[in-house]
Amino acid sequence: MEIFDRRAVRRRRDRAASGISRVEPILAEAADRLLDRLDDTTHRFRFALDIGGRGIVAPRLRARGIEPVCFDLSARLAALGTKLAVAGDEEWLPFAPASFDLVVANLSLHWVNDLPGALIQIRRALRPDGLFLASLPVLGTLDALRRALTEAEAALRGGAAPRVSPFADLYDCAALLQRAGFALPVADADEMRLAYADPLALLHDLRAAGETNALRERERRPPPRALLPMALASLPTEQGRVPVRLRLAYLTGWGPAPSQPKPAARGSGQVSLADALQDGSRQGPAPRED
Repeated sequence: MEIFDRRAVRRRRDRAASGISRVEPILAEAADRLLDRLDDTTHRFRFALDIGGRGIVAPRLRARGIEPVCFDLSARLAALGTKLAVAGDEEWLPFAPASFDLVVANLSLHWVNDLPGALIQIRRALRPDGLFLASLPVLGTLDALRRALTEAEAALRGGAAPRVSPFADLYDCAALLQRAGFALPVADADEMRLAYADPLALLHDLRAAGETNALRERERRPPPRALLPMALASLPTEQGRVPVRLRLAYLTGWGPAPSQPKPAARGSGQVSLADALQDGSRQGPAPRED
């Protein structure tokens, strides 16, 4: 099922290449939070695939001694990161199996129609014991803007077209990692909170990042002239500013390797849970020192 118009996604990302500096602080914060996970492992990575990094991720990888290949649906955005740039579709990765020991996708996979298939291809592109890191927006992101646009358009037209992309659930992300065959999959969530004095600046930032509506079933007619003023005026404010919530999932998975820890075989335990609980109940509370 195709939810997104991939040609529209590419056009929006091409357009964003010239104005990405406007939203660089937001993209950089998400990238730093994601790449901090490299500090939690003793593995050393030399060759990485940077998917959709918009020129933000690649310099950070090189600073860690990792050589990146930048890959993006937009050739213009791919070229921002490094001379080793490839333009292509995340749903059809043009790389041989076991090509990279690290794959990083910062805020880029949420426009993919076949996310399970893309994750499988990423896992195949990883070398054994290679690491996959990704961040993507999940449910809760831009929820106030979605609600304001829907209610305003319903009041003006008697119905509303989808204008904000649907987002996955955090639990779905964890299941997708496991389904794609990653070892030791982990999905956790974090939030970035922004505040805008002018809510129209939020829409300008979304455009600058290449994140405007690319749904296949998007409304093709021009919106009512009163739609944006009405919707933006209804957004909640805090201390004179419009708060914006970006809820991000951070995904971690490893390329399967024989050296990795594995769960014990079912039925191989030597002590039953009932016996363990019974022994614990006999011991009583631990002594206290006052």
